[in-house]
Amino acid sequence: MSKVVHWMHRHETRMFLYVNQRFRHTILDGILGTLTHLGGATATIAVTLLLSLFGKGVWQIAGIQALAALAISHIPVAIVKKLYPRRRPYLVVPNTRTGRNPLQDHSFPSGHTTAIFSVIVPFVAHIPVLGFVLIPLALLVALSRMYLGLHYPSDCLAGAVIGSGAAAASVALWP
Repeated sequence: MSKVVHWMHRHETRMFLYVNQRFRHTILDGILGTLTHLGGATATIAVTLLLSLFGKGVWQIAGIQALAALAISHIPVAIVKKLYPRRRPYLVVPNTRTGRNPLQDHSFPSGHTTAIFSVIVPFVAHIPVLGFVLIPLALLVALSRMYLGLHYPSDCLAGAVIGSGAAAASVALWP
C-alpha cells in the first residue's frame, strides 16, 4: 500500500508543478488570480443569496438549491480538513509559486472548488445551455487553485465531487 500511495503522491506533485510552473504568464496571473475569487465565500454567498431572494421562476429555484448545496457541501469539507490535515503544496513543494497572501489552513479538499461546483450544478440542471459557460468557469477556478500554489489536483477533484454531489442532492430533493 505504501508504494501505491508514494507513486500517487509523486505523480500528483508532478501534475501540480506542471500547472504551477509551466503555465506561468503575467496575463494568466491576472486572470486566474481574479477568477479564483469566484469560488470564494463572498462571491458564492452573494450570488446565491441574491438569486434566492430576488430571482424569478427557475432562477430563484436554482438560487435556493445552490444556496442549500453551498451550505451543505461545506460540512464535509470542514470535517475532512480536520481529519486529514494536509499541508498546502506551497509549504511542502520547493519552488512553488504563490499569489499574494497565501492561505494557511489545510489543503484537502479545496473549499473554493467545492463552492463553485455546488453553485453551478443547480443552474446547469435547470438551464443546461449554461453548462457551456459555467462548467469551464468552475474548472478554471479549480485550475487557479493549483496555479496559485494552494492546492494539489486531488484537493480540487475532491472539492468538485463534494460540491457536485451536494448540488445534485439539493436538486433531487427540491420539490
